[in-house]
Amino acid sequence: MAATRLSQDPHKAEEPREKNLEIAIGRELREFRLGQGMTVADLAQSTGLSVGMLSKIENGVTSPSLTTLQSLSRALSVPVTAFFRRFEESREAVHVKSGEAVEIERAGTRAGHQYALLGHLGANSSGVVMEPYLITLTAQSDVFPTFQHDGVEMLYMLEGEVGYRHGDKSFHLKPGDSLFFDADAPHGPDELIKLPARYISIISYPQAG
Repeated sequence: MAATRLSQDPHKAEEPREKNLEIAIGRELREFRLGQGMTVADLAQSTGLSVGMLSKIENGVTSPSLTTLQSLSRALSVPVTAFFRRFEESREAVHVKSGEAVEIERAGTRAGHQYALLGHLGANSSGVVMEPYLITLTAQSDVFPTFQHDGVEMLYMLEGEVGYRHGDKSFHLKPGDSLFFDADAPHGPDELIKLPARYISIISYPQAG
């Protein structure tokens, strides 16, 4: 398979988030101002704030009021929340140890399909929900190729072999194989070839607004 260049660099280091709110706001303000080719004097004229006050804000010396931030946001055509982008925020991580995944009954689950939820994050900054499952199929499992839900899904086969249908195509999945697809099309195992079969399923969809 030919190599494909992706636009996102997973190894790129993010700029460190500021722990001090005043410094974080000041750096954002300076970047927005410079990005629009404005001098401090230009911004002072647009907002009615003094050059000295703007310099203090940009250098993190003083904490601007909400009224001041609103004036700056209008002058720079950015939302008020943009000034807080660099401020340190909580980022969650969920560690599920081997054997401690939560066995669940997912909506639409068929007989004999064992779903173990491997972790879950609630509302987060990405705007995306991801549900990672370890799915086990045995001789007691139904074939059911008509699951259908929002989002995209990726499967990674760990053990056994199954025929997995997506739309009008069926794929013979063996250990090490993966399948990535639009989950809005009917999909699911339509042939249990070698059991038990285990695979990782990761479902991703937008957070509810």
